[in-house]
Amino acid sequence: MTKKNILLVCGGGASSGFLAQSMKKSAKTQGLTVTVEAVGDSEIEDYIDEKDVVLFGPHLRYMEAELKETMNEFEGIPYDFIPDEYYGAINGEATLNFALSLIAK
Repeated sequence: MTKKNILLVCGGGASSGFLAQSMKKSAKTQGLTVTVEAVGDSEIEDYIDEKDVVLFGPHLRYMEAELKETMNEFEGIPYDFIPDEYYGAINGEATLNFALSLIAK
């Protein structure tokens, strides 16, 4: 598998930072080459270049229309909201697998 670049987006970037670290550990355990960056929602456009997938924190659903509009500018990059149960538990393995499944579609 080639290197995959994942962008996590939350309100300020802090809570997704913990999830990013957990995802990196899971990738290492699985022998995968993955980069995971965590940023706040106002920084998406500064970090989206060369990303294979964008995952939004579930608490950003209230911004869904705005986020969809932003992502439409970056055609071809899959995106979705991280399932509540993965985000709340900081489940890096499940979130990584979710991200990889979006890339594979």
